[in-house]
Amino acid sequence: MAELINAFQMAQAQFDGVAKALNLDPQVAEVMRWPSREFKFQIPVRMDDGSLRLFFGYRVQHCDVRGPAKGGIRFHPSETLDTVRALAMWMTWKCAVADIPLGGGKGGVPVDPATLSVSEKEKLCRGWVGQMWRNIGPRQDVPAPDVGTTPQMMGWMMDEYSKLVGHYTPGVITGKPVGGGGSLGRTEATGFGVIYTVREAMKHLQMDPTKSLAAVQGFGNVSQYAAIGFTELLGGKVMCVSYWDRADRMPYTVSHPNGVNPRFLMSITDQYGTIDKTKAREAGYQIEEAEAWIAKDVDVLIPAALEGQVNAETVKKVSDRVRIVAEGANGPTTPEADAVFKSRGIFVIPDFLCNAGGVTVSYFEGVQNDMNYYWTRDEVLERLDTKMTQAFRSVLEMSEAEKVYMRDAAYMVAIKRVFTAMELRGWI
Repeated sequence: MAELINAFQMAQAQFDGVAKALNLDPQVAEVMRWPSREFKFQIPVRMDDGSLRLFFGYRVQHCDVRGPAKGGIRFHPSETLDTVRALAMWMTWKCAVADIPLGGGKGGVPVDPATLSVSEKEKLCRGWVGQMWRNIGPRQDVPAPDVGTTPQMMGWMMDEYSKLVGHYTPGVITGKPVGGGGSLGRTEATGFGVIYTVREAMKHLQMDPTKSLAAVQGFGNVSQYAAIGFTELLGGKVMCVSYWDRADRMPYTVSHPNGVNPRFLMSITDQYGTIDKTKAREAGYQIEEAEAWIAKDVDVLIPAALEGQVNAETVKKVSDRVRIVAEGANGPTTPEADAVFKSRGIFVIPDFLCNAGGVTVSYFEGVQNDMNYYWTRDEVLERLDTKMTQAFRSVLEMSEAEKVYMRDAAYMVAIKRVFTAMELRGWI
């Protein structure tokens, strides 16, 4: 089902509804609903066997009125220009709702990185920068890791850019390795940011975190630290996580009747998020079908995989017990599923608020690169908590003042901030 959903059309539809509610000038709305710039380019790579393989790269800069474009680079086989457009647009709203001085961008390459050797991945990363270096930079567009890319890959990209411009420029890329211009706290930033917003939602709903259960979709970086945060920061239980099995080329759900131990699961998970089923079963875990996670009898659902996973069909499986949906992924809920959540009164923490922790610490990383002075992990996470809490409260206040759904409120906050910047700069 999910692959039939056009992410960019979904992003535009969400924007259009809120623009209408805000009585935004249709001509201004037309400017906001399309990217400022788009790039598609060839990346020829000499493979380890001597053959020459052609890859295609994308970069979309949606809006830079509030600051340099900001957003990750995905290496994923299903990447398309439309998914990159959607993600770039969501990044504009994410940076605005978090109130950090950046715009929205996104990049990608349609490839399964697990099929490439280390040297082939390095060549592909350097090739991507070789095509884009004139159009990225600390004051122009700052990429970062995303699905299928890693801090090491960001380190190669930063190094290639520095070589091309002729001087060390750590601020061109964020999400770099610590010791190579990266920031402490960046690894756990997105997942912990999800949990900071869940904590605030629980306060609002008067829920006891220590008596709450959660189900998490995905077991990549965001999911791992969201699961750790839910158990260690809030004292709740995570009943299951799902993951993509590279050997079987299909997803599964891993559950435990007493709650999963996310740190144990991380110890038996490879760099691409595949959990070792044999070791999981030996430790008393159950391996269930892919969509079992969404039907669990829990208080909090955390979809933290890919876009469009909670759709018109899968939403029918959501338990009556669920009170909070925290969107750790970008665009995980389709408009049809959103309508169901609205009708059921489920409190949704929308994606570009919920998962803004990553871009917030990426912003902190850029600040540290500029200063050439680096904060401790505790300092980074304390600043992150402050930013995420402020962002959540601004959206909740808008939701209550305007009597609108949280997603609409987040859009209202973000669009107003972008509109104000456009006015102040004389763009409109």
